[in-house]
Amino acid sequence: MGNRFQVKERFAEGAQYIDGRLRPGTSGRSHTVVDPATGADVLTYELAGPADVDEAVAAAKRAFPAWSAATPGERSDALHRLAAVLAEQADDFAYAESLQCGKPVKLSTEFDVPGTIDNTAFFAGAARHLQGQAAGEYSGDHTSYVRREAIGVVGSIAPWNYPLQMAAWKILPAIAAGNTIVLKPAELTPLTSLMFAQAAKEAGLPDGVINIVTGAGRDAGEHLVGHPDVVMTSFTGSTAVGKRVAEIATATVKRLHLELGGKAPFLVFDDADLEAAAHGAVAASLINTGQDCTAATRAYVQRPLHDAFVARVAELMDTVRLGDPFAPDTDLGPLVSHAQRDRVAGFVERARAYATVVTGGETPSGDLADGAYYRPTLISGAPQDSEVVQSEIFGPVLVVLPFDTDDEGIALANDTPYGLAASAWSRDVYRAGRATRELKAGCVWVNDHIPIISEMPHGGYKASGFGKDMSAYSFEEYTQVKHVMYDNTAVAAKDWHRTIFGDR
Repeated sequence: MGNRFQVKERFAEGAQYIDGRLRPGTSGRSHTVVDPATGADVLTYELAGPADVDEAVAAAKRAFPAWSAATPGERSDALHRLAAVLAEQADDFAYAESLQCGKPVKLSTEFDVPGTIDNTAFFAGAARHLQGQAAGEYSGDHTSYVRREAIGVVGSIAPWNYPLQMAAWKILPAIAAGNTIVLKPAELTPLTSLMFAQAAKEAGLPDGVINIVTGAGRDAGEHLVGHPDVVMTSFTGSTAVGKRVAEIATATVKRLHLELGGKAPFLVFDDADLEAAAHGAVAASLINTGQDCTAATRAYVQRPLHDAFVARVAELMDTVRLGDPFAPDTDLGPLVSHAQRDRVAGFVERARAYATVVTGGETPSGDLADGAYYRPTLISGAPQDSEVVQSEIFGPVLVVLPFDTDDEGIALANDTPYGLAASAWSRDVYRAGRATRELKAGCVWVNDHIPIISEMPHGGYKASGFGKDMSAYSFEEYTQVKHVMYDNTAVAAKDWHRTIFGDR
């Protein structure tokens, strides 16, 4: 991957990025980033505390007037420069992302990093098209138009599964719309968020526009969400933590965007291409070692195809190569931590009491024993109301259940609290069309599962949250809509005044 930078040297000044420079945190507590593939320490840094959050918010507040007053063209130019810097440093970003997360380098180099560069280029263009409704005379006596204005300082919290992309999803629409931001990445995986902010400085973005505070949720995160100078919070993470974020945000009447958990159904009708569905299920359930809130987790397969689907998926899963994330032929890396691996293993072990583990369901030995690895796992025969069907496992585990009628399949697919993503597999355009209408999810794929693009929105229904990342729709989260109305009559005593005082 070219010349890899030394992480400890890169972040020797600290893992907080406030007002354009790195500095240590002041919480009095430290945290160690661990390579989940080997268990080796990568970086020990001082965590942020409330005082660091206060300084970051103050820096963002100072930067807001000038940044929000910049023209769309100026903000666009800055983001185009940022995209260029990210492209120049793509190898470093891919290395750091794989090092802190354990994801295979082929995923970080072909998905995470180019996706982030594309998001940046998209918002560079979108910044020039941020506009309200054209002028019109809707009352007859007045001209109305709508302005979209930046709202102020945004305080966002990003998760550990896609640290770079999720940081970009939070930062880019916010700053493209003229806001400034304080982002709290997960303390497990802060490296690429900090690098993104540094790249923005190299691209010429003003100090204070992007700030990163790396601390624990209860200290830095809750203080950021509740800060009186933060006008909006965007959070991606579990539904349980999202509820806590909502409690804090609503107490101070903040705008709120939540992208929460998922339990995506993978609905296979009996006319589907079996080979395509099996390959799609393996890829969609194992992406990022299953640590993806849109990953396929529940495959509902119409009974005529069920047994053949289970057999083919098991066969394909057994070909998946676990190994060193930096080896070019590795398909599946470790989970983000040993704690997460043990959590996933716990779900599978409990499922053995009521379901069949068709393949996988174990940690590898030998050279991989020190890492947080878990084999691709396929489970069949689980009841619809069981834990592995209803709860988010967040690991390389796919559960397969049969269904008989189309009505039953769609009903089962919708039968969880979540509604982030889903897919339908059929050769029949009408059957697939019905599924796209009736599946309760923010994204529905047909004959595929997982691809995302910068131009289209990402966000969920139900307990998966509300609001959108990516696309021009994300500006609805990060702008204030203002109606401006001009009188056109120049009449002092207007007719409607008589409803308040005087006679006609």
